[in-house]
Parts: sequence; C-alpha cells; structure tokens
Amino acid sequence: MGRKPEADVVVIGSGIGGLCCAGLLARYQQDVLVLESHDLPGGAAHSFDIKGFKFDSGPSLFSGFQSKGPQANPLSQVLDALGETIPCASYDSWMVYLPEGEFLSRIGPTEFYKDLEKYASANAVREWKKLLFSFGLPLIGKTLLQDAILPLSAAAMALPPLSIRGDLGGALGATKLLRPFSEIIDSLELKDPFIRNWVDLLAFLLAGVKSNGILSAEMIYMFAEWYKPGCCLEYPLHGSGAIVDGLVRGLKKFGGRISLGSHVEKIVVENGRATGVKLRSGQFIRAKKAVVSNASMWDTLNLLPKEVVPKSYLDRTKTTPQCESFMHLHLGFDAEDVRKDLGIHHIVVNDWDRGVDADQNVVLISVPSVLSPDLAPPGKHVLHAYLPGTEPFDLWKGFDRKSSAYKELKAERSEVMWRAVERAVGPGFSREKCEVKLVGSPLTHQRFLRRNRGTYGPAIQAGKDSFPGHSTSIPQLYCCGDSTFPGIGVPAVAASGAIVANSLD
Repeated sequence: MGRKPEADVVVIGSGIGGLCCAGLLARYQQDVLVLESHDLPGGAAHSFDIKGFKFDSGPSLFSGFQSKGPQANPLSQVLDALGETIPCASYDSWMVYLPEGEFLSRIGPTEFYKDLEKYASANAVREWKKLLFSFGLPLIGKTLLQDAILPLSAAAMALPPLSIRGDLGGALGATKLLRPFSEIIDSLELKDPFIRNWVDLLAFLLAGVKSNGILSAEMIYMFAEWYKPGCCLEYPLHGSGAIVDGLVRGLKKFGGRISLGSHVEKIVVENGRATGVKLRSGQFIRAKKAVVSNASMWDTLNLLPKEVVPKSYLDRTKTTPQCESFMHLHLGFDAEDVRKDLGIHHIVVNDWDRGVDADQNVVLISVPSVLSPDLAPPGKHVLHAYLPGTEPFDLWKGFDRKSSAYKELKAERSEVMWRAVERAVGPGFSREKCEVKLVGSPLTHQRFLRRNRGTYGPAIQAGKDSFPGHSTSIPQLYCCGDSTFPGIGVPAVAASGAIVANSLD
C-alpha cells in the first residue's frame, strides 16, 4: 500500500469516476489514496487477457478524446489536466440491424438522411432535420445546444481558476435541460415512429433509460459530438484499459496512490463524520479530509454502520429504482473465415414494439481488433457482445454458479447474443471454432464489479426525480460515479468525479 495508512482523501473504487476524482485531487496537491478490491483497476472499464486475447469488460463506444476547451468531453478534460493523451483510431459509422433492414449508419449532420430516405420515410427525414436544426446543428455553439453543453463540460473543467462545486445540479434546476428529452421531442411535434424509436435507442445506449427518462442536457451533448460537421467516433488503441492506464499514470504522476487487492469492508464514522475505512484485512486507513465512494449508492449504503445512517439517506437509497443487469459474450476467433469488411460496432434491435429496454431485444457488439489489431493474436479477432442493462437479475437470483442449472440458463439466455454475432460477423463464423468463449451473467456482474444485483445503475427518470448530488448527509463522505449527478455513461461519471475533486479542492 505504500508509505502510510492514511491520506487526505481516500477513494473507494477505481472506476472512471473514482480515478478522475483521485487524479484531479492529486493534481491539486492533495494526498489521495485509491482502494480497489480487485487486482485490476478500472471497474467496468477494465480490460482483461485470456489466451492472448485482450477483452474490454464494459464500454466500447467513445468520442471526444481529441476535443479541447470548455466544451470538451469531461473525460478528455481530466486526461488533459493530468497531462495524459490516449492514442485513438477514428471511425464514423456502425452497422445497425433493425426490423426495417440492416445498414451502415454514419454519424455527421447529413449522412443519416440517406438511411432515413431508404429505410424510413421522407417524413422521417423532415423530422430529423427539424430536430438537428432546433439545436443549432450544424451550426454548433448556438441556441439550445450551447446552453446544454456548457454545464456538463464545465462541471469537469479540471484546471484552476475555474471552480465547479457539487451544487451544480441545484444551480441548473429550473432549466429545461434537466427535463426529459422526450419533452423536447414532443414540443417539436416529432411523431414519426422511426425517429421516436431511434431517439429512444440513442438515449438507452447513453444512459440506460429511454428518451422520457434521460436528461435533455445529456442527449444534446451526445448530439453535439455525433452529428456536428467533421465529427468522428474514437476507439482507444490497446482497448478501454488504455483509458484506465492513462488515468492511473496521471494519478501517480502527481503523487497519488492506488492500492489493488484492498477490499473496503466498511466506512468508519466517528463523532458523526467519515474518518476513514476499514479493510477486509482489518487494517484501518484514516482519511484526514474526506472519504469518496465510487461504489453504487446501494453498495455505499452497505459499507456504512447502520446506526449512523440517517433515515432520509436510507429511504432515498432503498426506494431508488434500479436498471436491470447484463449478459456478456466474450469471444476470440480466427479472422480468416469472417467477412473482410467487418466493422467495429454492431447494434441489433429485434422488435421496436417491445421497446429498447425490453429483455433479450437489443444486442450490442464490439469487434475492437478491427481497429486495434494488437488486442488479438495475429490473424484473430476479439469480440464483446452484451445485453445493455436489460437482463432481469431476479431470473438469476439464488443460482449456484457451479450448478448445471446455472450453465443451462446461461446457454438459454445467451442464445440471442450468439444469433446476433452470427448475423454481424457473417456466415463463415463458427461457434465451435471459437478459441475463447466466455458467457457472463448478472451474477458475474454482481461478483466481479461488486455491483448490487449486478445493476447497470439507478433508473432515475428526468422530470420525476433527480440524481443525488455528491455530498451526503454524513459529513466528510462524498460520492461519485453513476449513482450521482449527471448519471450513467462515461462522460457523466468522469464529470461526477471532477465535480467532487473541485468541491474538495
């Protein structure tokens, strides 16, 4: 663990939110210590190796690494503040497989019009134009768009003298940017079924809720990155783990520390204040200034002594609805027999009528070795397919992970992913020839990510409730990550970590 069992700030968990917070605190000359239960940092963004194949465990759809200035992607701003750059491959399209047909969908202000003309209708084209123009697109930086981008990106501004505090959400409370994005859709009288479905899909991929639950600010931020002139998507060379490595390097560069294999058993509260943590080993680590939890709200609650938890805190946590969990399929296979024009990303929607949040309906597929060949042995591919926060945990509750019944359920519930992979990779693909086959369930998610019920995160609907802030009712205890404002997603959790760091500086 290093030189001493204490720090100014102790951060529980090394997800992107926790690492962003810790890195900036170190940059601000705070003595910070990150405690990670596992032997790899990164939380849901970590990478792992099996037989020479390097897999992403979680997010794979990125953009904005090259953006600079006050409207830059929050994660990019944190990395910039830490003096770290992430080499990326750029691309501008992904394959979509919809009930209407399959096509290569390109980002940018005009490319999607061609897809709409062919697979939807002339009315869909008109409504999409109306939506983009209402944000000032392609004239970025004007009207509603500017109002939306600035709060989220400014929250993650890492360099002094800008000082964004943890009450950002309250300051924005009266604006329509914290209302559901569906209200903007309704106000523009957009009724085309394809447009409504497509917007729901984008919202769900971004935050785990449909357009009637996502903050308008988040959606508008995404539109700015995906539908402006000259935009591109980016994949970090060497995998999502390269982002984690960059954040860890930045943390250490400024004197911060990270201790792997350090499982926090409980948060210690003395005289009503969070004063440190106790590890499973029994060791006490003092936090002189603050404890920051990057765990989910439910897991943070379980770390606290019951007698010190205020009823309001307990009630809020226990009544917050959860997104469902994930199924994962990680594959390593020979590239020889699959289509040569294979792209990195594929999205399969089986049935619009069931809704994008229905179980066994939407499958996301990433083949990152297309852009970063070093992730697989020569002539091979790595593939990650998953059901994005739609797999019911209750189906799996109580199963013995070593039982035949558990294996049978995994085979049954993973079949929709296998079929999607076969559709995306092409007829030359063979399940039997895969050199690596790993199926992950909600129990896997719960176990390896230390996530209550394996959840994707809080299913908080904009307009009905709001994400909690970052301070808590227990003095010196702060929270960051997807259980706090602005919510779920890589830019959002990076912003949350930066907000906490700026609040503690």
